[in-house]
Amino acid sequence: MKKKIVILGSTGSIGKQALDVVSNLSDSFEVVGLAVMRNIAELQEQINIYKPKVVVVYDKVKADILKSRIPSNIRVLSGMEGLIEIATMEECEIVVNSVVGSIGLLPTLSAIRCGKTIALANKETLVVGGSLIMEEARKNNVKILPVDSEHSAIFQCLQGESSKNISKIILTASGGPFREWDKESLINAKFHEALKHPNWDMGRKISIDSSTLMNKGLEVIEAKWLFDVDLDKIEVIIHPQSIIHSMVEFVDGSIIAQLGAPDMRLPIQYSLAYPERITGDNTKLNLKELSRLDFMQPDTEKFPCLQLAYEALRIGGTMPCVINGANEVLVEKYLAEEIKFYDIPKYIEKAMKAHKSFQYNTIEEVLEVDKWVREWLKTEI
Repeated sequence: MKKKIVILGSTGSIGKQALDVVSNLSDSFEVVGLAVMRNIAELQEQINIYKPKVVVVYDKVKADILKSRIPSNIRVLSGMEGLIEIATMEECEIVVNSVVGSIGLLPTLSAIRCGKTIALANKETLVVGGSLIMEEARKNNVKILPVDSEHSAIFQCLQGESSKNISKIILTASGGPFREWDKESLINAKFHEALKHPNWDMGRKISIDSSTLMNKGLEVIEAKWLFDVDLDKIEVIIHPQSIIHSMVEFVDGSIIAQLGAPDMRLPIQYSLAYPERITGDNTKLNLKELSRLDFMQPDTEKFPCLQLAYEALRIGGTMPCVINGANEVLVEKYLAEEIKFYDIPKYIEKAMKAHKSFQYNTIEEVLEVDKWVREWLKTEI
């Protein structure tokens, strides 16, 4: 039987690569639902190929336009209600959440409560509401399978291992496009330079996050919730080649690493096929072509966002929600050339100082904090 899949964010980088996996393994997977923010031109092409039963366009105006362009037997939904409905539709078995930002939180939570397996590429979901999401997953006996290459690597390294034997989780980072830039040059770094990642083909937001190392900071927070480890057991190391996707050090001193070509289709396929491994059309790693593997400490003075993420996790409660919401706003402003590169960590730190963190108990509390930090930044900048 084919596994039936819904993809949230199907026109984004991860969404499109997930559809590549489906195309290459059409005997194993079937797309029953697709969701986008507003890119109806590309969504229409995907509809023609994959013939989903339901689609969502978050922007209602765009959704109405799409209705007039596609067969009437395909349902078109919109807004957050549409995202939640498609994530919980009866036919769906796996929800691939690859939307960008905290907008992915409510659909993920709703899907978990309906017993759907989650293939999670939306790291903000766990950054913003990690304790609630993981508690709901446990309560509903739902698997959250990481799609990020780093967390997929850790997940694979831990197969057959007890979490009590973990000494350290080692998250690798390429260092991004500015790894070799000096701090003086970074002051005036332009967004189009930040988008030129040396190894990965990613969306605009995650590319900027990679350039500031905030992406790795968010992954630290995500790792804490996914693997139930303390902050002092999570280490970040720069590995420019992006061949080792992450490692786990165990109490006996052994380190297990997962290697692979920098191709996101591999972790996507693993999350969809789990617990099986199936043959796919992915880039294979040729070890004989590797001349070296380098490792170094991240420079948190040059890239302060990483340290701010550690600090937010150390404070706990709603503070990770604050840095996530602030970062989303600031990345948009950087892409619009309204602020400079170092304004991103500057205003994130200001937001952290302005917020009194508390332990949240409901999603509504988290969403209220997310709303607060966005409004606060509007008046601050």
